[in-house]
Amino acid sequence: MSSVPLELRAVERRYKTEAGTLAVLKGAELALQAGEIVALVAPSGTGKSTLLHLAGLLERPDGGEVFVEGKAAGTLSDDARTAIRRNTIGFVYQFHHLLPEFSALENVVLPQLAAGVGRPEAKARGEELLKQFGLGERLDHRPGKLSGGEQQRVAIARALANAPKVLLADEPTGNLDVATAELVFSELLREARDRGLAALIATHNPALAARMDRVVTLKDGKIAAG
Repeated sequence: MSSVPLELRAVERRYKTEAGTLAVLKGAELALQAGEIVALVAPSGTGKSTLLHLAGLLERPDGGEVFVEGKAAGTLSDDARTAIRRNTIGFVYQFHHLLPEFSALENVVLPQLAAGVGRPEAKARGEELLKQFGLGERLDHRPGKLSGGEQQRVAIARALANAPKVLLADEPTGNLDVATAELVFSELLREARDRGLAALIATHNPALAARMDRVVTLKDGKIAAG
């Protein structure tokens, strides 16, 4: 099996619009090594979210292929792709998408239960992760009782709950104030490095991007060095 956790080869993505077909990605290529944290910096509307959705198997490419741990994912069944997302890929969105009716701890436990982890083990791991993010006193709080930064830290803990090999983040601090964004990003970066994850993090912030191992951008539907 390939040692490359995530690879995009000549990936294409097109959308049908009233004006015709819009080609967003035109042969994008990228490989992430284990332990490598890559910043994706590009203007809005150039396809960053599309690229992340394809990398995270949330969409299928119109051409090319996405490989996760050396396995081509494009022709896999929806169930098989869901299993890869659940067990191998962690995703952090700009807006946390926490389940409002569940506590912080329950939001981190649920993905583990879906992956077949027993409840006691899932709860213990959830508590450990949330404590690492400074939320040990907020385990039983529902999202509505948490600040924006706390909610995003819960979302990061949730993304890490199933010990993924690949971490994808779409503007994870874009909805936070500067001070909170710095805190959350530092925690995200530390966790990714400590766990040896292959991470692709989209950000508009050049100062944050500069702290990652390398920077790539999207230009004319292809990935280029930043």
